[in-house]
Amino acid sequence: MNQNPLSAPVVHETGRDGRRRLEVFASADLAAARGTELFLSAARRAISQGGRFTAALSGGDTPVPLFRRIAEAAPAWGIDWRKVHLFWADERCVPPDHAESNYRLANMLLLSRLPALGAVVHRIPGELPPEEAAELYEAELSAAFGGTPVFDLILLGLGTDGHTASLFPGFEPAGALGRTVVAAHPAGAKHPRVTLTLQVINSGRHVVFFVTGKDKADIIAEVLEGRDKVPYPASLVAPSEGTLTWLLDAEAARRLKTWKPGRPGF
Repeated sequence: MNQNPLSAPVVHETGRDGRRRLEVFASADLAAARGTELFLSAARRAISQGGRFTAALSGGDTPVPLFRRIAEAAPAWGIDWRKVHLFWADERCVPPDHAESNYRLANMLLLSRLPALGAVVHRIPGELPPEEAAELYEAELSAAFGGTPVFDLILLGLGTDGHTASLFPGFEPAGALGRTVVAAHPAGAKHPRVTLTLQVINSGRHVVFFVTGKDKADIIAEVLEGRDKVPYPASLVAPSEGTLTWLLDAEAARRLKTWKPGRPGF
């Protein structure tokens, strides 16, 4: 695992704020392997340099292969997991054992399978009313970081409507300015949510989008190459001092004009 078995990444463009890197792989499994390498190497580097590693996870179906691969590869990397602090980018307001809980998914596929002793877990209390949960999690972040959170790594997904974390198109929560965590009430959603704000996401040292599947091809093209007048939330992710990496499989990237199968590195 210490040697990268993948071909060289395909780099297409430089973003407006900092470096935006696009890497396309033949399959979701290969993209997950690359995501695993980024996650574990970031953990080892952060612990070596600063004594701990802080990461925010996301939910949904897409990160399933990524969580599984991280759990499988973790023992070989010799990481002291007691120095790893895991947070969440967002959560549905459901109990932690609910089928739609982001925490439940990560716990089942990743946390429960990490080498003992495991990571320090900072769960969003989704069983509480959204505004209360947001305030409590904001306090949790403040205590953990001693101020505005600066994550070593943030893992994000992408919805077919362009949302990321629980930042949806047209979502402008009252009082969000200066906040690190807010409640969200997406139209048509079964559950209210709690989410990190864009300010926190864009403060991350490395933000990684992991997006796979043909159902994401249209929105990937819109977010990465579109010229929408009202930007999708995902297109507003641009770390001010960190790095932004998009990990895609070929299905998700198939409508991009800047990438075609067979280019060097694929």
